[in-house]
Amino acid sequence: LNYVLQCGDDGQVHGFIALAEDITTQKEIEEQLRQSQKLEAVGKLTGGIAHDFNNLLGVVLGNLEMLGDHLHDRPDVYRFAENALRATSHGAELTQRLLAYSRKQTLAPQIIDMSEFIPNAVELLRRAIDESIELRTVAPDDLWPALADPAQLETALLNLAINARDAMPDGGSLTIEAANVVLDEDYAARARDVMPGEYLVITVTDSGTGMSPDVVQRAFDPFFTTKEVGKGSGLGLSMVFGFVKQSGGHVGIYSEEGFGTSIRLYLPRPAEVRRGGEDHDAEELVMPIGAEKILVVEDNDGLREIALSTLESLGYQVLQTDNGRDALATLVRTPDVDLLFADVVLPGGMHGVDLVRQAREHRPELKVLLTTGYTENSILHRIDPSQRFDVVHKPYRRLELARKVRAALDGPGDTAAAAEATAHSA
Repeated sequence: LNYVLQCGDDGQVHGFIALAEDITTQKEIEEQLRQSQKLEAVGKLTGGIAHDFNNLLGVVLGNLEMLGDHLHDRPDVYRFAENALRATSHGAELTQRLLAYSRKQTLAPQIIDMSEFIPNAVELLRRAIDESIELRTVAPDDLWPALADPAQLETALLNLAINARDAMPDGGSLTIEAANVVLDEDYAARARDVMPGEYLVITVTDSGTGMSPDVVQRAFDPFFTTKEVGKGSGLGLSMVFGFVKQSGGHVGIYSEEGFGTSIRLYLPRPAEVRRGGEDHDAEELVMPIGAEKILVVEDNDGLREIALSTLESLGYQVLQTDNGRDALATLVRTPDVDLLFADVVLPGGMHGVDLVRQAREHRPELKVLLTTGYTENSILHRIDPSQRFDVVHKPYRRLELARKVRAALDGPGDTAAAAEATAHSA
């Protein structure tokens, strides 16, 4: 906050001019830069340590094997050499994971036909999780191929599935989704270390315990784990991070405590197999506008402010609240609200899904747009299938929000629920 005093001819201060600047975006970019620099520094250190340990372990392994050759006639002593060999081999596996994190592992990238890869990978994951966990797959027929090492990609997905399993000790759901995405210049500028372009994204979402914001910040750090001592090395996510980055891709994570975790692996689409004539820049950039009344329900102050500013600039009348119970009271108090725009995860014991259900008990025809960092398919199972709504994914751009809002307002709404309510009232 900068200000300049205004003085009169008598030398007295009569007022001041103040200039305030919102530096929220600047702070977010600085935090992303610090996180990127930290991961880069840790990666360099990790890679150097792993390289030296690999050399040491190579010497130990070689000597143990030669020692074992001379102890076959001494089974009472040979078993000690075998135990040492197993431990050394485990140490070598750990160094390989460290090399993966530091992006120094040896990869054999290939063009992967994802329509074949995904079903095979899902079968592998099915064997790694408990029967109490429901495994779902969502993969369209027109998936682009991806450029990556298929064996390492399988290992990465297996690590994510095991983490998800451990986060759901009492069972739950695990959703594997694949989709084609285009990351533009704006996204690349916000995410850092991301090249704009075409990617195949694989999203792994669980309905487990979720992570707090501070845990999310450290999730990819090597040796960081929230599991009990002896339950995990803390290298699973760091290996996934390093592998995807070394493959020229990008990793995204979204999590809410008590609601689950969603991790996205963006793998580059091979340039040489892109279909001719594709032009993503030719997409119509018309910004849809309107004048309807919208209730925004978002507990994050920064996101709520962005949504309010965007919607108001598009001509909409906007109401706001930061929790489900106040939102429900506002809907009862203000019957002319045309659209409920709510986060899926809200404080106070009423999630966005509960809010939709209760709101439509009063307003069956209410149009709904939900927002979340999770994928739509990963939250569908939590919702009564009779409820109809659209989803805009965080982080969303202004044009994307404008289009989603307009589509939700112009859509049919929950006509089934409205018809049922009308029948009951009759």
